[in-house]
Amino acid sequence: MELREMSESCENQEKDVTLTPGTADKPELTDAAAAETVTNENNPEAATTEAAPAVDNTQQDAAEPEQRQARPTDYSALGKQGLVAALEEQLQRPIEAIRDDVNLIKVAFYTLRNAEVAAEREAFIANGNEEAAFAPKEDPDEVKFKELLNTIKEKRAEFNAEQEAAKEENLKKKQAIIDEINSIVGDPDNINKQYNRIQQLQQEFKAIGEVPAANVTETWKNYQKATENFYDLLKMNKELRDYDFKKNLEAKQQLCAEAEALDSLEDVLLAFRKLQDLHNQWREIGPVAKEIREELWTRFKDASAKINKKYQAYFENRKEKEKENEQAKIALCERIEAIDIDALKTFAKWDETTKAIIALQEEWKKLGFASRKVNADLFARFRQTCDKFFARKAEFFKAMKEEFAANLEKKIALCEKAEALKDSTDWKKTADKLIALQKEWKTIGPVVKKHSDAVWKRFIAACDYFFDQKNKQTSSVHQAEHANLAAKREIIDAINALLADEAETEGAKKVRQLMKKWQEIGHVPFKEKDKIYAEYKAAIDKAFEKFDMKETRAELSNFESSLGSSSQDKIYRERERLVRAYEQKCNELKTYENNLGFFNAQSKGGNSMLKEVERRIQKIKDELAVLEQKIKLADEKL
Repeated sequence: MELREMSESCENQEKDVTLTPGTADKPELTDAAAAETVTNENNPEAATTEAAPAVDNTQQDAAEPEQRQARPTDYSALGKQGLVAALEEQLQRPIEAIRDDVNLIKVAFYTLRNAEVAAEREAFIANGNEEAAFAPKEDPDEVKFKELLNTIKEKRAEFNAEQEAAKEENLKKKQAIIDEINSIVGDPDNINKQYNRIQQLQQEFKAIGEVPAANVTETWKNYQKATENFYDLLKMNKELRDYDFKKNLEAKQQLCAEAEALDSLEDVLLAFRKLQDLHNQWREIGPVAKEIREELWTRFKDASAKINKKYQAYFENRKEKEKENEQAKIALCERIEAIDIDALKTFAKWDETTKAIIALQEEWKKLGFASRKVNADLFARFRQTCDKFFARKAEFFKAMKEEFAANLEKKIALCEKAEALKDSTDWKKTADKLIALQKEWKTIGPVVKKHSDAVWKRFIAACDYFFDQKNKQTSSVHQAEHANLAAKREIIDAINALLADEAETEGAKKVRQLMKKWQEIGHVPFKEKDKIYAEYKAAIDKAFEKFDMKETRAELSNFESSLGSSSQDKIYRERERLVRAYEQKCNELKTYENNLGFFNAQSKGGNSMLKEVERRIQKIKDELAVLEQKIKLADEKL
């Protein structure tokens, strides 16, 4: 927003300085300063009068910027209504005298108005609206201000039209005087009688105002030529002639002194403007004695040349400075365009980059104008990148706000689930569920800081409460786990003993019995779980090999191979299936074991059925052993 205000302020301040190609970026000279030099060498007939002074040809088309011709009031401290009132006051002044004040009032007013519009836009976007839909509210002060500007514009147009009409009328009047002088010169017999009339015509010519710029030089040449012809022909009284020369000499010597004094002025533009006034006065003064005419003109011309040289250097320096500013602004554009907005993924990165952007904007503000033909384009390029950055930043923060809200809802849901489980006494299943909830918690992204601590404390409080109760209830379990560990080591020793006995003939049967016994033993200490199982698996593998339990071994080998090419999700689902199958077999086993009590072994049929049930029980136990091995393998993969 700050860049938009800066752009409009800069554009308003540059509007009144118009640079034209081919003049080294210098303002055009006034009408009076555009007359060509008429020297004695170029006009040998001008023996009794003097050539009109001229400005360097390189500056004939230059004119000083209007805003440097006065020192306007500082309006930056006024409010909008105060600026409207100030603009109304300007309407009471002559239209030709208010240009600088109107421009400064306009800059001050739209600086304030642009700030208001920027604030409205930011509030509009902050409320979730699209920037493209923004339209500023109508400002009564701005409406009034524009009406006053239109009034001033109309008055200025009327004034300019009147001035042009007046110049055309002045041209006609001056041409009529020139024609009359030429007619007097054309009657040499009565030339002496016309001296007073010529003086009157000269005064009338001087009193007439400006003519159109295109006719200044030609009109002056024609007037000077007609006057010179008159004086060349006139056989006037020597005393009268000498009196005019003396009076003109004093006036032109004073102009020479004033022109030389301009060299000490620090304000080059002011000195140049005053020099134009001196040149206008020089033209209005009549001739001096022929013997000092060239010397006097050289003095005045040399003084003018110094000011012209400074004036030329001023614009050359300004042009060089504008070139430096252009390069500096291009560099700033390249630096801000090099920022990778897509790489900004965190609040810290956005904040860090925002500071860098603001720093670049401050650098931009410190730079002066580049040349007029590129200044606006460079600023538009710079502002476009800034606008793009801040628009993307707003989108990011909006998206993060929505994501934080969604994360908060997810975490509150987990809190509610944990709180529903915290009083459960089903220690194993509930612990697994809470651990799963904790893992799920870790997958959820952050929430806003003002809620993060509270929701975390709520969640962890429910978890801690359950595990505290679980620890109190299961403190005696550790002794049982150590006893289970000793029992499982005895089974491993028994399997190793079978492996060492070369005469063993029922090894497979005994191994299955030991495997069944292993399954019936409860948990061991957690830190010993993997180690004892590795020893057990190594012993079982050797037993399968030695006692030719190939079918079971092949099945386990194939299952382990299939796990190696499966994803974690697929392995997890397979383990769940195996657990369900294991539980189903356990229930089936209990059913058969319960049924054993109903058989009468004394009868022939009862004994046969009893053996069948015992066979089925052993088969189920073997299947349970395999399922347990598969579950262990799945756990290892997970």
